[in-house]
Amino acid sequence: MVTIHNLHFSYRRRPVFTGLDLELQPGQIYGLLGRNGTGKSTLLRNIAGFLFPQKGEIDAFGFTPGKRQPAFLAKYFHVPEDFQLPDVPLARWIQYMSPFYPDFNQGQFEHYTREFTIPTFGHLQELSYGQQKKVLISLALATNAPLLLMDEPTNGLDIHSKSQFRKIIAGALDDRKCILISTHQVKDLENLIDNVTILEEGKILFHQSMNRIAEKLLFKLSVDPDEAARALHAESSLKGQAVILPNLEGEDSRPDLEMLYKAVLLNGKTINAFFS
Repeated sequence: MVTIHNLHFSYRRRPVFTGLDLELQPGQIYGLLGRNGTGKSTLLRNIAGFLFPQKGEIDAFGFTPGKRQPAFLAKYFHVPEDFQLPDVPLARWIQYMSPFYPDFNQGQFEHYTREFTIPTFGHLQELSYGQQKKVLISLALATNAPLLLMDEPTNGLDIHSKSQFRKIIAGALDDRKCILISTHQVKDLENLIDNVTILEEGKILFHQSMNRIAEKLLFKLSVDPDEAARALHAESSLKGQAVILPNLEGEDSRPDLEMLYKAVLLNGKTINAFFS
């Protein structure tokens, strides 16, 4: 669906990407993790065609995003971290926006707004920031665009709304859609994503499916000091040591995204060696 090859991008003299490669497949939810300022938003904007690579190629559905062709624009929806909705009634805004997306479904939009408990009367500017974000996410999903790019979509949402977000996103995926979600709030994506991509200083440090992570790495609590000493990563907890170990016996465990993220940042080469 999206192929990025040898991407180079800089802001004036500050390089962000120098030879980045990445592939995104349909039917998958990708979690793009990384600290603030490491290039997550820049990558999404390059894929959307808002920014233009100095070198390398981005292919999305056979289009070059930077050319901004109408046929490409109808195939993706970008939910930015910062946005400004117009001061018009919500219903009128949907009338303006929906014709740009041939697969837009009004019934789906109404379903998502009900799930998010958004008032659908009145002007958009009368809604809180969190409600406006949920309106934007509802529109993104109702367009049925094959590619959804979401930049820090859970910022501004309360705990209940974050839970609603995970439920709605999981239910909206099908085998022709690809969803790329960037965040530095790692816990917000647990139990949602199919693939983890960790970005640091403009480089992809880690890119694996959740199934393969569970196959190769064992996440557990341990009270054995020797086991903790052998761990690829260990953290103190009230019940002992939370550890990541090589999954040599094929045991079942649930990957802890926050632990994995820290482990990759601290010791990425060792972690990646188990996926070679």
